[in-house]
Amino acid sequence: MIDITYINETEFDISGFDKLLTQVFNETMKQEGIDRIYEMSVVFVTSEKIKNINKQYRKVDKVTDVLSFPLVDHIQNDILGDIFICIERMKEQAKNYKHSEKRELCFLACHGLLHLLGYDHQNKKDEEMMNRKQEVILNKLDIKREE
Repeated sequence: MIDITYINETEFDISGFDKLLTQVFNETMKQEGIDRIYEMSVVFVTSEKIKNINKQYRKVDKVTDVLSFPLVDHIQNDILGDIFICIERMKEQAKNYKHSEKRELCFLACHGLLHLLGYDHQNKKDEEMMNRKQEVILNKLDIKREE
């Protein structure tokens, strides 16, 4: 369902996580009823890098956990876009939310893909819908908060 290129620009060892993240992406596509094969890239970056990307493209001068850049005409071709995940922020959030790095990384991956698919959380209703979708997908894969 999805062809993913993983790029790791950090010292975080993603071996073992790539297969799990691929499951998260495929389940997200399945839950969205998408059976066409798409390509995307997932780039693991540092806080400094994601802050620079955020500033350059969103005019927001701060570190964030995940950024998604959808390819506008993905209906015309087979490329969805790019997801950037900040590994340092992922680790901080896992600790703050008292769950595993595995769970937080899967959450951010799912969140990023939903953005590529057109979802957003600019208002409370959209945020609640996006949160429900993320929970359904992660629960389906037995990726729980308490891990």
